[in-house]
Amino acid sequence: MSDDASTTATGPDTAATPDAVSGAQEVLAAARAAKDAQPALARLTRQDKDALLTAMADALVADAATIVAANAEDLERADAAGMDPALRDRLALDADRVAAIAQQLRDAAALPDPVGEVVRGGVLANGLELRQVRVPLGVVGMIYEARPNVTVDAAGLALKSGNAVVLRGGSAAISSNTALIACLRGVLAQRGLPEDLIVGIDRWGREGADVLMRARGLVDVLIPRGGAGLIRRVVENSIVPVIETGTGNTHILIDATADLDQALEIIANAKTQRIGVCNALETLLVHEAAAVEALPRVAARLAESGVTLHADEQAREILAQAGTTASVVPATEEDWDTEYLSLDLAVRVVPDVEAAIAHIRAHSSGHTESILTRDIASQRAFLAGVDSAVVMVNASTRFSDGGEFGFGAEIGISTQKLHARGPMGLPEMTTTTWHVIGDGHVRP
Repeated sequence: MSDDASTTATGPDTAATPDAVSGAQEVLAAARAAKDAQPALARLTRQDKDALLTAMADALVADAATIVAANAEDLERADAAGMDPALRDRLALDADRVAAIAQQLRDAAALPDPVGEVVRGGVLANGLELRQVRVPLGVVGMIYEARPNVTVDAAGLALKSGNAVVLRGGSAAISSNTALIACLRGVLAQRGLPEDLIVGIDRWGREGADVLMRARGLVDVLIPRGGAGLIRRVVENSIVPVIETGTGNTHILIDATADLDQALEIIANAKTQRIGVCNALETLLVHEAAAVEALPRVAARLAESGVTLHADEQAREILAQAGTTASVVPATEEDWDTEYLSLDLAVRVVPDVEAAIAHIRAHSSGHTESILTRDIASQRAFLAGVDSAVVMVNASTRFSDGGEFGFGAEIGISTQKLHARGPMGLPEMTTTTWHVIGDGHVRP
């Protein structure tokens, strides 16, 4: 059963097998162990935490052969099951990818420690000192699928920001995640820290994920990362607070004044540089004043990479008149809401910028949108009118990424509006507390 299939959580009116009850108790025990371990991070300085992440990076590189061998087991199962190529690409590890994952830890180690940062504060008129200070969230639960890099990114960001982490990475990556977590926990033990600062619950499968969603009081926040079905299931079933990382139905608008030479490079990069990621381009909107010239050039460029265009009627007519040899099929209403994660692209001609904004507001997942324009008025209208986590001008949507933003490894890209929005780095892994310092103050 896939990670994003629907499920019914065991509740008081549902019979549960002894094994299910035992599994639930073990998952809760794992979450409790993480909660008990988390205060150990409070005694660590930034230097201690940075040294820890660096040691973990070194250990991953040293254990690369073991990790890749474990990943081969996952890939063998994936191939037997006919896993989608985009998902398989996310799952696959080799020595270079392990080294890249390790580098993410080193990058995180080089970043400022957010814990203890004073967000705002001052001295009140009555002499009370008031400071709003960043503190860890506590225990962070992650539910994700077929992405072993997330195992390391989540653990590294959690530890650097003072959090313990409970990881449920899905059955597709169970061998890889087991090897990665064992490596990281080994470093914790070597440095005299509780191994349960990093806990994996993959062995308990979907039932483990369901229990994690109900572990309110043990888990402080839950972050789902994966397909639309998985995210929806967590949002709809969790009683633990959720930070929603959304799917990426991303858009680019070619405005009437766009530099078409520049536009071709941006669109090709956004669509084809890596197709199986949430910031890849999925819908192209073209201003009708630019469509006759732009569409045939875009089609020809994307045809070089084998992209199929799901085009509306006006776009198809323009391409037919131009004699395009690109693969073009009629767009359906479903196409406007689809995150393909494949060499497919929805294409629509719009009469103006406002129509493009209206289309995006109706169909976007709220992830990332970009306008290609040389007109300041169009730029301002797009930036003001589009309600997404990241809004760009004359840039590829592939830059919507914590690493590209200089955040180091990211925990995900939040498409919601509370607590965090956009790429989530270290500061987004904290909350705040208020420190109030008095000297015998009483309220009159």
